[in-house]
Amino acid sequence: MVQNAMDYGNKIKCDDLSYNLHSWSTQGALNPIVVTKAEGIYFWDAEGKRYMDMSSQLVNLNIGHGNRKVVEAIKEQADKMAFMGPAFAFDSKSEAARKIIEVSPDNMGKVFFVNAGAEANENAIKIARMFTGKNKIFSRYRSYHGASYGAANLSGEQRRFPSEPGIAGFVKFFDPYLYRAPFPFKDDKEATDYYISQLREQILYEGSEYIAAIFLETVTGSNGIIIPPDGYLQGVRDLCDEFGIVMVCDEVMAGWGRTGEWFAVNHWNVKPDLITFAKGSTCGYVPLGGVIVSKEISKHFDDNMLWCGLTYSGHPLGCAAACATIDLYKDERLIENSRNMGKVIGTILEDMKEKHPCVGDVRYIGLFSCIELVKDKATKAPLVDYGRDPGKIMKKILGMLVSEGFWTYTHENMIIIAPPLIITEEQLGEAMEIMDRVLDFVDSMII
Repeated sequence: MVQNAMDYGNKIKCDDLSYNLHSWSTQGALNPIVVTKAEGIYFWDAEGKRYMDMSSQLVNLNIGHGNRKVVEAIKEQADKMAFMGPAFAFDSKSEAARKIIEVSPDNMGKVFFVNAGAEANENAIKIARMFTGKNKIFSRYRSYHGASYGAANLSGEQRRFPSEPGIAGFVKFFDPYLYRAPFPFKDDKEATDYYISQLREQILYEGSEYIAAIFLETVTGSNGIIIPPDGYLQGVRDLCDEFGIVMVCDEVMAGWGRTGEWFAVNHWNVKPDLITFAKGSTCGYVPLGGVIVSKEISKHFDDNMLWCGLTYSGHPLGCAAACATIDLYKDERLIENSRNMGKVIGTILEDMKEKHPCVGDVRYIGLFSCIELVKDKATKAPLVDYGRDPGKIMKKILGMLVSEGFWTYTHENMIIIAPPLIITEEQLGEAMEIMDRVLDFVDSMII
């Protein structure tokens, strides 16, 4: 029986490596885990080993694996109507849009559906430009907005490089990354005042009359769970109001309960003009994303052409999955659990920061957290210098975690910890004990 399972797994891996191209990878170095089962916060490989999914795959599987309510909703929709073009009105699309608006900030009016986060950001660029009649787009260096051409030009980190030379009119600015700020700030207000003044000056030098939108991840995701200081988002909102710029919050990762609120903007009571979303809207059970559009901008398109369109915009199966997922967030009180478990993981992370010489900083909001690794706490020297291939060091650390059944991913010097919102305190404790043991090893590397 075991031999048969191994043979089955080897066949899957062989076909995978023969016929698939894997994202963000040197293909010849791949050795993918063959997954044969997934349930709750766990998945199993072909040899029966269990892994705790501590990154919710790609920070999208908020409801965990194998939720029957969402699966049944997809089946029911497939039986009724598997596809209908975006020009038509039908129940799952209408219901999904209504449910999304009901949990969004109260200035929001309509939804334009897409298939994923990159497409959401692509279309938000177009909507902002159509609404304002302006062309420049501001976004931040420590950001990732997707890998398609426009979204890659929005992105500020290294994954944009293959899409360069870029599109004219995309301008980058620095976000408030207080752990690595150029000088210490006495409080959030001082930090906010500095970064907003810098952004205001850049707006003036780029010409406010040419700037259509400012894009920002409300809480920066894969680039380190960078949480804005109090007042910063409101400061950006005020600049946008002053200069007639559309404020776009990318909540592809941070939305749908990940930070302990429906959307991360709710923590700061800020109302953007556009919100882009994907991931947690269906938790990957069927691809779906979208742009949530303010009432003011929605009204503009009552009399002006919306030059946006996709064959699969508002796909019936995706919309049915979204309806069921939103109901699940409410019925299972998953956003409340994200808040509560976020406090638990915050305490664990602070203890680890105190204990381990290799832990320079920890950042967390809801179940959105990371550990930043350093060579030296006093100097904050990163474990791996930015801009270099982390190579053996981070791969070894990640490999140790995976070997003990802790699945996640790393970026630069950061280990991301973002488990499904269904996780229990007991499961969280078990997983972080693994992390603690691996950090003991990292300590031994630098001492």
